Amino acid sequence: MALWLGLAVFVALLVLLGVFAALSYRQTRDLDPGLTGEIALVLTGLLGGLAMRTPALAGALGVVVAVLLYAKAPLHRLTRDLLSERELQDGLVLLASALVVLPLVPDRTPGPFDVFNPATLWKLVVLVMAISALGHVALRATGNRWGLAVAGFFAGYVSSTAAIAGFGQRVRETPVLLSSAVGAAMLANFASLSLFVPILLAVSPSLLPALWPELAAAGAVMLAGGLLGLRRGERADVPAPTAQTRMFRFSHALIFAAVITAVLFISAALNAWLGPRGAITAAVLAALAELHAAVATVGNLYTGGVLTADDARWTLLGLLAASWVAKTAVAWSSGGRAFGLRVCTGLGAAVAAVLAVLLFT
Repeated sequence: MALWLGLAVFVALLVLLGVFAALSYRQTRDLDPGLTGEIALVLTGLLGGLAMRTPALAGALGVVVAVLLYAKAPLHRLTRDLLSERELQDGLVLLASALVVLPLVPDRTPGPFDVFNPATLWKLVVLVMAISALGHVALRATGNRWGLAVAGFFAGYVSSTAAIAGFGQRVRETPVLLSSAVGAAMLANFASLSLFVPILLAVSPSLLPALWPELAAAGAVMLAGGLLGLRRGERADVPAPTAQTRMFRFSHALIFAAVITAVLFISAALNAWLGPRGAITAAVLAALAELHAAVATVGNLYTGGVLTADDARWTLLGLLAASWVAKTAVAWSSGGRAFGLRVCTGLGAAVAAVLAVLLFT
């Protein structure tokens, strides 16, 4: 605001703030010094001057200043009482990974088959950490039952596989959250499946009506599994994560991204060796790592005349089955045997529903 009014006003403001800070430290030498009142006084004067030039902007900023002053006490409680040093450390690691490291990582594909992209690999690492952190925040804010369900559904729009890995970590740290975590994993897969619709509409609109019955059957099973896990989920008798609980495990995120990269490399190698005959096999193998990319591949093959509608329906079954195997492995490795078995059963039921539709329609 001072720069808006002029450079001389900005220089005067810096001098005035220095004087205020010195006076505040002098008067509260043994206490925690605060400058809220002094800054509010300066802002009031600046807003008055700004109103002479742009009244609308001054009025809007005045409301913002009032909201910040009103929120002082809740913000102090958040930073001093609710937010722990461990959460702050994990949050800084996540922000540094996303805002500092990621822009510096090369976004190209060196090596054979043009598969290994360091930027993509690091995005997966950031994604797993972010989803796990989202689950932690949701659990602390809303409790075990609803927190995981909300976090799971919205995480599925980013990556259902990463969501399963994140919720598996949560189960390892808090085993009593098993039912809620399984329900959240199923809701994440339901949200991920719903993304098939816009993908197919963009790549191959004519293919969507042919695949609609299979998608509806799989979606119904996943939604039912998510609601069942929510209904059986733990309630208030189970304590939510505390401020000292780790938001994520950095090593687990690295392992997950490395596994995804290995699967993509194998898929690309098979496609290169077999040529057009291996297109469907490559798509199915790609579903082990990235289901949405595999669905887009099927849409392109159908548009190009490589696949018929019936071929695309059976290929969809293969994609879901491959994803079922991969996600079961991720669930087992991240959350243990009990979590892996339940995720395997839920996703297997969805695959069985698709198979039933194919056989009886």
